[in-house]
Amino acid sequence: MKRQIFIGDVQGHCEALERLLDKLRFDPATDRLRMAGDLVNRGGQSLETLRLVRSLGRSAMTVLGNHDLHLLAYAAGVRKGKRGNPEFETILDASDGRELLDWLRSQPLMWKSGKRRLALVHAGLDPRWDPKAARARARELEHALATEPEEFFAHMYGNRPRRWRATQPHYMRLRAITNVFTRLRFCDHEGRLDLDYKGSPKNAPKGFRPWFEFLHQDWKGWSVIFGHWSLLGTFSNGQVMCIDSGCVWGGELTALVVDAEERRLVTVDCDCRKRPG
Repeated sequence: MKRQIFIGDVQGHCEALERLLDKLRFDPATDRLRMAGDLVNRGGQSLETLRLVRSLGRSAMTVLGNHDLHLLAYAAGVRKGKRGNPEFETILDASDGRELLDWLRSQPLMWKSGKRRLALVHAGLDPRWDPKAARARARELEHALATEPEEFFAHMYGNRPRRWRATQPHYMRLRAITNVFTRLRFCDHEGRLDLDYKGSPKNAPKGFRPWFEFLHQDWKGWSVIFGHWSLLGTFSNGQVMCIDSGCVWGGELTALVVDAEERRLVTVDCDCRKRPG
């Protein structure tokens, strides 16, 4: 079986990603690289990061994170703000910028292998979604990105609705799906999201807990891998695994290597002066 290599949030730290791939002795011919999203923003090397992962062809992919979607929305003219984003502008100005954006927009919201019982998302899963339902919701959003990206991005931002419902209007439903896959940390057992609180699970708002504590029972026997939550770091409860170890804040960039029956973590330090504000 090919090595499955999952790497946490890079956020524009291409140099750290290159060192990690060297340390792993990554071979595109025999390995498969699966990024947990948030390839871009804040690290200063977002253009280089996109170029590197895309250059690996079919041996590499990423699920989309909130920063990746923010880049795509920015390129579509949504939420640019008065100051703009110099790191994003570098991508837009690059000779291959359009090709990189098209490649990024074609990436999935979720990856899963029923044979290996492995799944990868950027942030989390709705507690009402079993594996089949989660894949269906991801495909719905992927279809919108492929067929109506400008309209989708114009409606993407916002914390409402609080939870996904099948009967919601089209863009409200897509926003709810987006928030689950790319922003979720805390929810309740009925799928209501708390997108404001970002602190310790010990002090979560009443009725809310980390999303994986409400994971649908049909995920039993699976390993769900995710990023997005640097406060958790390399957290595992035996069924889920967080691999966002805070590279953007000067922590580490982490890879989870799945090779036959063996699983191990490989890390490199990230040289970064930024800290959470």
